Amino acid sequence: MRVAKQHRKLYSTEVKQVQDKILTDILIVGGGPAGLTLASAIKSSPLLKHYKTTLVDATPISSSLPTFYEKASSDEQFPFTNRVVSITPRNMDFLTADLNLPLMFNRIQPFDGICISDGLSDFNTLTMDRDSMGYMVELLNLQSSAHQKILELNEKFIDPNEKIQIIDNCKVLDIKSPTVEDNAETNLCSDAWPEVELDNGQIFKTRLLIGCDGFNSPVRKFANIDSLGWFYNKWGVVATMKLECPPFSQIRGWQRFLPTGPIAHLPLPNDNATLVWSTTPELSQLLTKVPAPVFAKLVNAAFLLEDGDMQYYYNKLRQVNDLSNENDPIYSEMIEDINYRMEDKSEHITKFYGKNDMYFLEENYPPTVVDIQDKSRARFPMKMFHCNTYVAPRVALVGDAAHATHPLAGQGLNMGLGDSMSLVKALEQASSRGLDLGQTDFVLNEYWKERYGTNMMLLGITDKLHKLYGSSNPIVTTARQFGVSVLNNIGGLKSLMMNIVSGPK
Repeated sequence: MRVAKQHRKLYSTEVKQVQDKILTDILIVGGGPAGLTLASAIKSSPLLKHYKTTLVDATPISSSLPTFYEKASSDEQFPFTNRVVSITPRNMDFLTADLNLPLMFNRIQPFDGICISDGLSDFNTLTMDRDSMGYMVELLNLQSSAHQKILELNEKFIDPNEKIQIIDNCKVLDIKSPTVEDNAETNLCSDAWPEVELDNGQIFKTRLLIGCDGFNSPVRKFANIDSLGWFYNKWGVVATMKLECPPFSQIRGWQRFLPTGPIAHLPLPNDNATLVWSTTPELSQLLTKVPAPVFAKLVNAAFLLEDGDMQYYYNKLRQVNDLSNENDPIYSEMIEDINYRMEDKSEHITKFYGKNDMYFLEENYPPTVVDIQDKSRARFPMKMFHCNTYVAPRVALVGDAAHATHPLAGQGLNMGLGDSMSLVKALEQASSRGLDLGQTDFVLNEYWKERYGTNMMLLGITDKLHKLYGSSNPIVTTARQFGVSVLNNIGGLKSLMMNIVSGPK
């Protein structure tokens, strides 16, 4: 009983000022989807809600996120943003059933499968169909909904120390670990609490420091956690597109592996779609600068025409003096040629399958892109990295601070949400047993052990797929064709692949 009383005193959540330093139990650095979702999960937990929790972000999320939420939830014509992710059914249950986030469902699109093709082998298509295989969600929808949930939770807490304190528009200047003797003066613990200095002059001493601060994580640098990985020398081009959908079209995602990198075409509500086109650094610059009508034609061509055709168009783009000049005659020549080749290709496929089988043709190629949303195109570098561990004394890493992956399998944010669920579970177990939340053994290591293997598997599969489909070697191409044929004809293997992409059924 004496030990239990000591723990209760030790974990009092009353905020105290010690030598101009503010004490907090949990300090989350990063107010992106991972950080805000984790904060919501902590404050939604009966076992964790009494811990003083602070969230710090460098951007003005307290003003920008409510503004987006208000406009997007009230205006059906409000444009879709270009940062869109696929959420698995399990993670959607976590967000809706467990956390009860007020997501804007009118801006979320469930899809019932994905069609994957090889840009070097016609008619070699892998189809994976499953009801509600995943959900396409804007990152800002998730981020603003989690912020909205935090505001709702804060209104319910009577004790001000139970409210989540959000300090935004404020950067982390320094993180250091003071001496054990310095911490002993607080009479709260016997080992060093990290001190986080902000550019607004505040210094926080925290029992547990959680890095949700992305690839260039200051928290990871402070903890001296090593990582392994590389940049792919590929860039992703994103855009929001308007489609012309036939009435019988399935709501599915589309992906084609081109020699320059995969291109993915994923559904959004109201005949909209989001694009992620992985390509070379040079081509990514060209594709973000060409006029929208030309870009739309190139997207359509990339899903149907051969690599030789695409290389011809890329060379044409290199000849344009002013890429923004929509009236350049090279563009007119390109569009005319694309239309001719696309029509010829469609007639060939229809003849191959039979004119009465147009349904099959339409259902094995994505709907036509007819427009590109203004200012929605952007580019970002592709990379893969993985930390050797996610934890250190009084430190835990979550999401992109711990791992990053190529987006071809749509697992980036799903891995981060899995991290959040696992970390909350480990902290709940620690709280119920009277353990120190920042303790590595028996607390933080439980989180790392549960997540590391799963994330390593997903990172490895994604990396191998990227390298496998990035090869033009005839032997590798033949092996790919054989592998797709095997997957299409053996239900158990295809189910295993779908479980990796969307989670167990």
